[in-house]
Amino acid sequence: MNTYTKLTRIVGLVMSAAIILTACAPAATPTVAPTAAPPTAVPATPVPPTIAPTAAPKLKGDAIRGGLLYDKWWTVLSADAPTKDQPLWKTQTTNKLTGADTWRCKECHGWDYKGVDGAYGSGSHKTGFKGVMGVAGKDANAILAILKGSANPDHNFSSVMNDQALIDLSLFLSDATIDVSKIIASDKKAVNGNAAKGKAAFGDNCELCHGPQGMAINFKNDAGAEYVGTIGQSNPWEFLHKARFSQPGVSKMPSGMNLKMTTQDYADLLLYVQSLPAASPVVEGGRLYDKWASALGATAPTTDQPLWKTQTTNKLTGADTWRCKECHGWDYKGVEGAYGSGSHKTGFKGILKSASMSSEDLTAWLTGKKNPNHDFSAYLKEAQIKMMVAFIQKGMTDTAPYIQADKKVKGDSAKGKTPYTAACASCHGDDGKSIAFGAKDNPEYVGTIANSNPWEFWHKVSVGQPGKQMPAVINLGWTPENIANVLAYAQTLPQK
Repeated sequence: MNTYTKLTRIVGLVMSAAIILTACAPAATPTVAPTAAPPTAVPATPVPPTIAPTAAPKLKGDAIRGGLLYDKWWTVLSADAPTKDQPLWKTQTTNKLTGADTWRCKECHGWDYKGVDGAYGSGSHKTGFKGVMGVAGKDANAILAILKGSANPDHNFSSVMNDQALIDLSLFLSDATIDVSKIIASDKKAVNGNAAKGKAAFGDNCELCHGPQGMAINFKNDAGAEYVGTIGQSNPWEFLHKARFSQPGVSKMPSGMNLKMTTQDYADLLLYVQSLPAASPVVEGGRLYDKWASALGATAPTTDQPLWKTQTTNKLTGADTWRCKECHGWDYKGVEGAYGSGSHKTGFKGILKSASMSSEDLTAWLTGKKNPNHDFSAYLKEAQIKMMVAFIQKGMTDTAPYIQADKKVKGDSAKGKTPYTAACASCHGDDGKSIAFGAKDNPEYVGTIANSNPWEFWHKVSVGQPGKQMPAVINLGWTPENIANVLAYAQTLPQK
């Protein structure tokens, strides 16, 4: 091997060793140039996610109750009626009502819900206020806000009605107001009604309380009597509202809405009702005979009736001396009947036999032409004199066949219980004690009167109580036998 070859091998070995040493050595960390720190970031204001507006919850309540509240809310709520005018009332001058009436929704917005654009656009009930038909079908929540004064603080009813009442009223306005022109024409007649079908509906739902001719209950006093037929003819919008929702405070009266009555059903019923009598002279005259001042809503005389000085046995004075019954008796026989003795005795004759007299002669007696001291014309108008005449001629019953001298009744008490329950118990109670008559320290009940004065019981059951909405059973079609049976049953009721 020559020198060159040796030298080459030595160089190769050195290079190989260097390569091996390099590969086995730990890797060197590369030098990295320092990086500048990033600028401090300003936190961004968080953006809330977009959420669709939530609809107000659907109100839960009773639209039928709302219709009753629209009529007379304080009766529905068993609350005291307001005594001051509703705040908005001062903005109108045409309607002269005051106090509680100014708080009735119907007084501003009408029975037809059209306010100044409807039946209340003229006449004594005109106010100029708009109707409520504009909110029909609208969101009840929005209506509720209006009732709480959102549109006008003077229209805030939350101080007199609780939330549920306002909700019910809102639901009535939203869901139950209707265009009444589909049922009532501009001339007040029913639109396309069927009287035969209306009569059937009246018989099924109304006759039990109002009688076959709608005259059992007088809604007003006898100075201007008002029956079903009266309202149907003079104010069909009021009739329709009450037929749909019932009468505030009268639980027995059905609601047409609960009965699922249709527009056609209401038109049929209205047409039939408009054919019923608007007055009941016999019954009205009977209430005048009892206590004409109360029957007329009038102030009773304070001095004695002129003829009173001709008797000395009855010690009553003032207003009592003007009651026809005080002279002529509940049995209409005067001195020859139950008032022939006792503290009520006067000695005056009865009028039972006067039923055969002519209208002219009876009128002459009542107006003082027969006797100037028996003149009632200063207190009774011509129409009321005619009522008295009608009662004397057609309304009196000789009770002798039914009521004995010992006050026992010839009637069937078992048969009397059913009509009592149907016509009397809702007000007087099953035991006849729900209403107390007489003095507070000596109350009287149905049983008391039936036993102590059955003739008075007979008269009041026949024609009703003056100034009260008590049914007159002769307008319910009751016979004397029916009355005797109920009287016999009433005599079994508690007297104390």
